[in-house]
Amino acid sequence: MSRLNQLRERLRTLPPQVFRSQVWKSIFRQGYPRDEINRALIMVNSFFLHFHPVRVKRHTLKPGYTLGLGLISLYLFLSLVVTGGLLMFFYVPATERAYGDILYLMSSVNFGNLLRNSHRWGAHFMVLAVVLHMCRVFYTGGYKRPREFNWVIGVFILVITLLLSFTGYLLPWDQLSFWAITVGTNIAGATPFIGDQVRFFLLGAREVGQEALLRFYVLHVAVLPVLLIGLLLVHFWRIRKDGGLSAPQEEARDETGLSQG
Repeated sequence: MSRLNQLRERLRTLPPQVFRSQVWKSIFRQGYPRDEINRALIMVNSFFLHFHPVRVKRHTLKPGYTLGLGLISLYLFLSLVVTGGLLMFFYVPATERAYGDILYLMSSVNFGNLLRNSHRWGAHFMVLAVVLHMCRVFYTGGYKRPREFNWVIGVFILVITLLLSFTGYLLPWDQLSFWAITVGTNIAGATPFIGDQVRFFLLGAREVGQEALLRFYVLHVAVLPVLLIGLLLVHFWRIRKDGGLSAPQEEARDETGLSQG
């Protein structure tokens, strides 16, 4: 006990900065960000912070420049993942049960109608936010060099977002969704040369039925979300590697990458 008391007394005599420094370094592996070197090292060595660039352009911090559309799109996607995961507890992708499960969810499950509408309207708002985000990037020239690759990634993200909305439309299995998917797959079937193959891939049969419902369900809850998450990670990584968001009027650069000004 005497040795324990001696240890306690020794700990009491240590300044609080020692404990604070040790805890900080155990998490971030660097000292406090009092200078530019430590600030950069913290950004690079942190798992969560390394997605952000070490430096950002001052104008990109202005709310009126980006309108927060990229982050709004991300937050809506995360909310859709949460609400969609909860909806999976009350839904079976079978033609004889799907519509009944939706009615049961809306009428007998506590906050079920709120949950379903949150997912449905969140999907609509996500499509709108992604489209507006693409318009903002185009308007501010964010697709120009050296960000051409990230612009292409953004186009794929937009396409998958639309496909997520399209595949989720059939899942309630009501008259509106049935005929909407029928019209949509018929339009896809009009594609030159490969129209029949595309329509059969989507439906799994010649008409909208159990095979189509199961395929749309798997695409909606597994395949497309995984693809979207992968593209989002690449998208954020490229933003960091390209030096953050684009400037309103970036300096013209020659083929060597050196400023001409």
